Amino acid sequence: MVQGLVGQCYDNMPRLYNDNEGVYMDWATDDAVSTSPTQATRRLAVGSLTTSNDPFSTYWTRDYNSIKLVNMFLKDRRGFNTKFITTARWDSLVRYRLQGEAFALRAWFHWDLLQKFGGKGITSGKMLGIPLVLEPIDIEKEINLSRNTYDECVKQIIADCDSAYRYLPIAHRDFLVPNVADRVYAGGKYWGRMDGITTRAIKSNVYLTWASPRFNPTNDVARWDSAAANAKKVIDFKLKVDNVSGGFNPTTAVNWFDPNSPEIVISARYTSSSDVMERLFYPGGFQGNGAVGATQELVNTFPMANGYPISDPRSNYDPKNPYLNRDPRFYSIIFYNNEQVKKNNTGALMYTIENWNNGGKDAAGVKATNCLTNYYIKKMVYMGLNWADASITRTNHTKMFIRWTHMVLNFAEAANKVVGPNDATKYGLSAKAAMQYIRTRKTYDGASMYATDPYLSEVAGDPAKFDSFVRDERRIETCFEGMRFFDLRRWSTTLAELNKSVHMVDITNNAGTFTYDFTKVAEDRKFSSAYLPIPYVEILRMSKLEQNEGWDGWK
Repeated sequence: MVQGLVGQCYDNMPRLYNDNEGVYMDWATDDAVSTSPTQATRRLAVGSLTTSNDPFSTYWTRDYNSIKLVNMFLKDRRGFNTKFITTARWDSLVRYRLQGEAFALRAWFHWDLLQKFGGKGITSGKMLGIPLVLEPIDIEKEINLSRNTYDECVKQIIADCDSAYRYLPIAHRDFLVPNVADRVYAGGKYWGRMDGITTRAIKSNVYLTWASPRFNPTNDVARWDSAAANAKKVIDFKLKVDNVSGGFNPTTAVNWFDPNSPEIVISARYTSSSDVMERLFYPGGFQGNGAVGATQELVNTFPMANGYPISDPRSNYDPKNPYLNRDPRFYSIIFYNNEQVKKNNTGALMYTIENWNNGGKDAAGVKATNCLTNYYIKKMVYMGLNWADASITRTNHTKMFIRWTHMVLNFAEAANKVVGPNDATKYGLSAKAAMQYIRTRKTYDGASMYATDPYLSEVAGDPAKFDSFVRDERRIETCFEGMRFFDLRRWSTTLAELNKSVHMVDITNNAGTFTYDFTKVAEDRKFSSAYLPIPYVEILRMSKLEQNEGWDGWK
């Protein structure tokens, strides 16, 4: 029962990307448009979210319930002082691991709350975080919490990460536990639970946001430095420790269907034999729901096969043939017009995407299960699944909360702010070299990337251009993972940067020759605030709780 105080927290974490913490969150960004007009995050994006339709209040409740559990464990060190195993050595392994997990989980859920609900107060005008809760709350007494400052929240999360690190093994791997008998209570059996390297990754994420323009108006470089330093610790662990036989390899493609992928820093418990993501992304004609359409803005972010952005004349981009010779990642992330969808990418033809407006079965507006932008999603789709097969093959899916790629991107962005793109002396790795990992790694489909990359060398000569470059690469690498919403907000300083229309492609078929119109608006964005609202029910319940600016009707 004492262990369950910690274990239950993992059950509270999402398991796939098909929710408002995953791909649905991208509907409120310039990467995607929801097919459903009533979906809550789409309403957020167009300024019609109501207090009775708040999709985020459930996360407030979930996170504080989880914090309550670990606070019960941590109170007066009661969890650490519990005897779990009669053998002293094994009892020590369990006690230290659980104590570390409790601190790490408290950091995790406080950070989740801060990222979602931190913002400028509607009355005070101060940058506020969330109420820090470090003790079990007596629900029989009046509860009237106020929000800590944003800085106070960051410092507490960092402190909990450091406390966790002192108790936890660096990672849950069998090869790090030389005594085979100990592997009942340590090692790979605990894969998916918090470990030491995960706390470094959490710290990198926290510092990266705290260092960003919205939360760092004085540009305190020390914050960028801490973001880079902690990301580098994760990078080094993967390259120097986890790089064992059958382990991590920075050139290997990300496998979205392997719940034990060495790419993972921390992930959800996997869902076996699932077709949820395929149903979500495939068009209605292929028995999907076509629930998500990628925007033209996202498609335009993908460079050409020579690495140059499509806006650069050297890219050889042809708007009359816009999907020819694009960055290899494009073909593993986006389903585009007239693409032949083949089993396992090379096998039998399963389906052809027809997005033209004069008779294409998958075109926007033809039916309710067609996306609104004429771009469907391939990322996270298992290409061995065909519902027309006599024997349907489904596979495992898991949500990778933090992965190798995220840490490389964190490092490149932060290190560039501290020492520029080319300096490798401070961290033992330059921001440019970090991005070479990204630009030379195989795609999700196993295709090779750039053999040479003159554009990377060019932008590495200018920190400002390199920063824009890293932002674009981050957009490509993390699309549909629910991260861009928070990236856009930490980078932006005005609402105008968020309230930009997103576009679709309108396609006409002229006897097999296609013409493309990229100017049609898919959706206008009307955010009233750069921040998410504190749940209205909590505002009503606690008079000290200050709402975020822009949510005048929610106070």
